[in-house]
Amino acid sequence: MSAPGPAIAVLGTGRMGAPIAHNLLRAGFSVSVWNRTSARAEPLAGEGARLASSPAEAADGANVVLTMLADGDAVAGAMSGSDGALGPLRSGSTWIQMATVGVEWTERLASLATAHAVEFVDAPVSGSDGPARERTLIVLASGAEAMRTRLQPIFDAIARKTLWLGPAGNGTRLKLVLNDWLASLTEGMAETIALTEALGLDPRLFIEAIEDGPLGSPYAVAKARAALAGEFVPGFALRLAFKDVGLALDAARERNLELPITEAIARRWQEAIAGGHADEDVATVIATAGASATAGNG
Repeated sequence: MSAPGPAIAVLGTGRMGAPIAHNLLRAGFSVSVWNRTSARAEPLAGEGARLASSPAEAADGANVVLTMLADGDAVAGAMSGSDGALGPLRSGSTWIQMATVGVEWTERLASLATAHAVEFVDAPVSGSDGPARERTLIVLASGAEAMRTRLQPIFDAIARKTLWLGPAGNGTRLKLVLNDWLASLTEGMAETIALTEALGLDPRLFIEAIEDGPLGSPYAVAKARAALAGEFVPGFALRLAFKDVGLALDAARERNLELPITEAIARRWQEAIAGGHADEDVATVIATAGASATAGNG
């Protein structure tokens, strides 16, 4: 019996792409997978995915290509060229671009899709690997209105909610806004924990005071608890969070908008990366700020 719905090629089976592919398979879709490091795609074969040695091979026979790669360069490389996924895609096929690549790259990728007569849907997600595994992501979908009905079953298989935001590019714009807010919450918690420690208080008292009230962000509280417990296995690696802060700043500068708090966050996070924390969870900036405060009191 054939699988329901379109055949989907998932390009990028890292921390986010693998659970997305897993949930598509669970929903009964026919899925092919490709990853630059093939070992990261191999576990999906045991779940029924077809392993491909190139993006073109993954896209051969697919109606939909979904990209979840590190940045714009990686996405463009996987889609174009002799081994690129755009080669075998038939006219009218759909490209769901889920990677966070910024406004400029989104526009370039949309133009690439148009040149190949492929429908482009800009659909980054809000949420990290935990929500990806639990199917509780939020899809920030933008593209032609006609794609909505066609793609909703795919988004329902991987997310708890889909926001349809109008023309392609609006999904990326909202993702930049959300990531800027995430960065502000994380750095705000980092500095507040540092102040709490500098004043000689247990930072857990601060968390207790805010966690069930209007001042408590569940995200910020969770990151603070992880930092205080020394848990830095990356759900959202600092280097990727720093990349996203840079994308928000790039978009703001293009529009002559100053984001002084975000500029300060970028400087502080660059220092944390230089200190060897690039591949740790973004919660590491909370622990780093607290350690600095403790050292200053010593």
